[in-house]
Amino acid sequence: MRFELNEVEARRERYPSTISFLNLLNALIAEERDVNDRGRRFVGIFRFVYDHVFGPFRQRAYADESEKWQLVVACLQHFRMILTMYEIKDEDVDCIVDQSQPPTAAQSAPLETQLPVLELLKDFMCGKTVFRNIMSILLPGVNAIIVDRADHIYGQFLEKAVHISLEIVLLVFEKDLLLADFWRPLYQPLHTILSQDQNLVVALLEYVRYYFQPQIQQCSIKIMSILSSRMVGLVQLLVKSNCAKCLIEDYAACLDSRTEECQVIENSREDTGVLIIQLLIDNINRPAPNITHLLLKFEVDMPVERTILQPRFHYSCLKVILDILEKLSKPDVNALLHEFGFQLLYELCLDSLTCGPTMDLLSNKKYQFFLKHLHTIGVAPLPKRINNQALRISSLHQRAWLLKLLALELHAGDVTISTHREACLNILAQIFNRDIRESGADISLFHPGIGTIDKSKVLDLLEVVQFKSPDTRWNYSQFISNKKYQLQVENILGNPESSGKTGVYYYSERGDRLIDIASFRDKLWQLSSYESEPELNDLKETIHHLLRWCWKYNRNLEEQAAQLHMLAGWSQIVEVSVSRRMSSLENRSEVLFKVLDASLSSAASQDCSLKMAILLTQVALTCMAKLRDERFLSPGGIDSDNVTCLDVIMVKQLSNGACHSILFKLVMAILRHETSEVLRRRQYALLLSYFQYCQHMLDPDVPPSVLQYLLREEQDGEDYMDLQKVDKEQAELARANFSILRKEAQAILELVTKDAIQGSEAGKTISIYVLDAFISIDQERFFLSQLQSRGFLRSCLTDVSSISYKEGWRSLDSLQRVYTLEAELAVMLRISHKYGKSGSQVLFSMGALGHLAMCKVGGFIRGDARAKRDVAVDIDKNRLVISPILRVVYSLTSLVDTSDFFEVKNKIVREVVDFIKEHQMLFDQILRADISEADESTLEQINLVVGILSKVWPYEENDGYGFVQSLFGMMGTLFSFNVESMCNTQSSRPFENQRKLELLLFKLCFSLSSYLYVLVTKKSLRLLVSDSSDLQAPTGQLQPRLGSLVSLLKSVAKALERTSEEKSLLLNKIQDINELSRQEVDEIISMCARHDCLSSSDNIQKRRYIAMVEMCQIAGNRDQLIILLLPLAELVLNIFLVHFRDGPAIPDSSETTEMITYDVKSDSGQDISSLCGKLLRTLEKLELLSEEKMGHNLKVFRRLLSSLKEMTIKNLAI
Repeated sequence: MRFELNEVEARRERYPSTISFLNLLNALIAEERDVNDRGRRFVGIFRFVYDHVFGPFRQRAYADESEKWQLVVACLQHFRMILTMYEIKDEDVDCIVDQSQPPTAAQSAPLETQLPVLELLKDFMCGKTVFRNIMSILLPGVNAIIVDRADHIYGQFLEKAVHISLEIVLLVFEKDLLLADFWRPLYQPLHTILSQDQNLVVALLEYVRYYFQPQIQQCSIKIMSILSSRMVGLVQLLVKSNCAKCLIEDYAACLDSRTEECQVIENSREDTGVLIIQLLIDNINRPAPNITHLLLKFEVDMPVERTILQPRFHYSCLKVILDILEKLSKPDVNALLHEFGFQLLYELCLDSLTCGPTMDLLSNKKYQFFLKHLHTIGVAPLPKRINNQALRISSLHQRAWLLKLLALELHAGDVTISTHREACLNILAQIFNRDIRESGADISLFHPGIGTIDKSKVLDLLEVVQFKSPDTRWNYSQFISNKKYQLQVENILGNPESSGKTGVYYYSERGDRLIDIASFRDKLWQLSSYESEPELNDLKETIHHLLRWCWKYNRNLEEQAAQLHMLAGWSQIVEVSVSRRMSSLENRSEVLFKVLDASLSSAASQDCSLKMAILLTQVALTCMAKLRDERFLSPGGIDSDNVTCLDVIMVKQLSNGACHSILFKLVMAILRHETSEVLRRRQYALLLSYFQYCQHMLDPDVPPSVLQYLLREEQDGEDYMDLQKVDKEQAELARANFSILRKEAQAILELVTKDAIQGSEAGKTISIYVLDAFISIDQERFFLSQLQSRGFLRSCLTDVSSISYKEGWRSLDSLQRVYTLEAELAVMLRISHKYGKSGSQVLFSMGALGHLAMCKVGGFIRGDARAKRDVAVDIDKNRLVISPILRVVYSLTSLVDTSDFFEVKNKIVREVVDFIKEHQMLFDQILRADISEADESTLEQINLVVGILSKVWPYEENDGYGFVQSLFGMMGTLFSFNVESMCNTQSSRPFENQRKLELLLFKLCFSLSSYLYVLVTKKSLRLLVSDSSDLQAPTGQLQPRLGSLVSLLKSVAKALERTSEEKSLLLNKIQDINELSRQEVDEIISMCARHDCLSSSDNIQKRRYIAMVEMCQIAGNRDQLIILLLPLAELVLNIFLVHFRDGPAIPDSSETTEMITYDVKSDSGQDISSLCGKLLRTLEKLELLSEEKMGHNLKVFRRLLSSLKEMTIKNLAI
């Protein structure tokens, strides 16, 4: 053929034989199925085509131009076939000549070692023969090709040559990067070769204008997509070449012409419009300026974010897309254009550079884009699956992108700009169909029809996705008659590496992982060889059924993904509206309840898939959290600036019937058939949030004592609210909640306890808290007995006993284990508090103290070297481990009160003492803490340790551990120290923390005084008056003195006087709140450090409400301190009474124990006289306390004061 071509046909300038020969070879090679030799058999043919036909085709003379282009087409088809049939392998990176040789040396490689596909790639990657010839075909440009096509007979062959040339360029783009890193610098990626001449790039990209052949346009668009991802500065290159404006209009015209199509394009990868929009989407996040910015007419010569988009005046893809979405014409033909158009706008609004200009454009009154489509596609009926499933799928995606776009505007729209504010308000009005509260804005002017809609669109949108998901299971086995095929088909579909070109899976433009039907068919035919006709027919029928199943599986999978996508969009707009824009709506609680109720109903439905249930539960969680917030958001009237105490009491609580509906549907959702731990964890969180919502019908931050006082002062006619009625309603709700749970107790407890025992650590933790909530609403000890019978409590105790400190618990898994431990201890504490001594007795009988004693918490001591490495770990282990354990032990000491004090062998006392001895180092370390520098957590631990010791340590006869002297030392320090001054020294703390600190310090004083009172009354301890150096105990022990008790009593008296005055002043201010100016109200809020609750736009009514609630909280704190200080004062007074009544006492030797060594020297008369003088002044000060300001009955307290004062005067006279 070389002779025929070069010697015969070349002289005649006619090439029929060569054309026929090449067409025959191409046809034969195309039928080849064995590609294992990778084309080595055809290397001779390839060299013939490469060297003798295509290489010199431009230098040959042609009598007929048609033959020239037929010859070219045949050569190009051969090259395209080689690039298509043979893939690149790992060993190909070594198939390259010595780089020290020039590129022409490649021709000297032995023919048998050459691979056609590699030789082609080398040609393109160094810009040689084939590359130059193909570029010579493309370089004349679109206009020249159009003229030749219209004016010459060979025009069609030329057009085909252009098409194949572009396809070859694309095939090279697919493979060059696989080799470029290994073949550099001799060979470069194709985009590097092209960038050396900008005319080549422009020529390739301008073929988008060739409207005679859509395939050529598609190739040009794909090349643009590749170059935009590879070439830095492509936009600048196009601008510099003066073709940018034409290219913008060409792409817009191409997209516009696609909308005029009348037939559905089955393969979206051959849809010109989809390719253009996908190109725009893919380039959004690339460095600016990028192709998306250029084609959509963003500014490319200045910062993109400063662009002012004007699509009505600039013809671009943006104008075309907005027109497409405005008309939504031919929904069956243009469905994908509509879908990806919405996606493009969403991605533009999401990008940091394009979001501002795009959102400003869409919120503009000329477009009102955010609103119009809720009517057109938002709640329109879905196409039937049986009629047009593809349109159904696309319709779901369109709604999903629209909802996400609306959610983005609600989330990120700048409400300080009028257009965005109006857009947000209108979206809320459309979605939730409620009146909008906005000064100076009449929403009905923009959309008069809003008020006439009966049903909220948010529920209509949810109904759209409430259908049973199509089946996506692998149920193909019913189509396989011969069982020997089944395993082979499973291997084909189940191969994890079956994605990509060599596999049967591919990812669609939506991101769905679908089965490639053509690849799947080819794999099926390669199952095995068949000799008999019946066996072959059987395989044909099997393949036919499998391909039908495959097509249906793909469609169903796409529909399922689309359904989930729309639900995700719905959840986004609901959650954003609820969390960020709900204040603009009236009847918020009603709206929240309807969404919450609908979400739970859908989640409990049998048609709801697992993934959908997770999304719906998340929405319900958000609504429930917002409902909890809504109860205490200034419930006063809109038009009034005044607030009353009723505003604090009358929270926005749902009716009991609504609460019952929520709990019932939530229980049904938890018990659904298809479930997972991930879903149940969200459901458990929702259940806990619901119980917290039902826990308080009154504001939990406002103490009942303060409310009762305010109600007494404000009781006039209808405004009076009986707190007993509120308590009754609360009790009815609790009984109803318990009743609902009890009906499904077996099923739900089986599920929750299983998660609590066998689940993951995170699942265990939240499941245990759910059981804790069940116990909190328990009646008749029902849940306690259920948990005992199911072995849950035993499992908790076993877990606690096995805990130990390992490597500081710095890993996430270890820390999660600590959270589980904290939850288990919380359940034990809940049992002890809920059921009182009977609950503590249950825990004790199960060996709780023994298990707690086995808990290895030595590594948690703050002085431990390992814990010092990480301060955060040190804080967590105190809060999460030590404090909960001490709380449980302290709660169990309540059983000690029932035993006889002198019963030394008391089992409870013995086990608590054993616990103390087992953790002596921990107790010592806590008792040695510096109280003046202690934080709240440390003070709580000190209180717990002192409380535990005060209950059981008087039974212990041997104080070899030194706890008594530690307690005595703490008394000496704390009693003689002014608590108020100690709190003031920590002035860097907020006022709220200082109040808490003061309360904790006086609690500690109470615990220490209680212990001292036991020693004085039960163990006959008598204290000396002063700390004179000659009155030390013989063994060096230093006991507290009566003088320090006088100092404590003086501090208590001063605190009572100050606290009662503060409380009275606060209550008076609360009553006069409506008389205070805005400046005075703001000063109160500033004092309480609650600026986070306010914005500059909040009116005086909300400010007064916040100030009122804050003052109620402070007044409640002051009242709580008074309730603590009064019994503390009584304890100290009783200690003095015992001493004054009995006189100085030196116990007999038979009464002296090893635990306490009594002082053996009596006090001097001068010391006693000085003591009584100081005490008398303090008692007179206590007598002046006002019962009205204190808010408590002081009759018993004053009787005690009178008795002690009388005895003090007698001792003073003596």
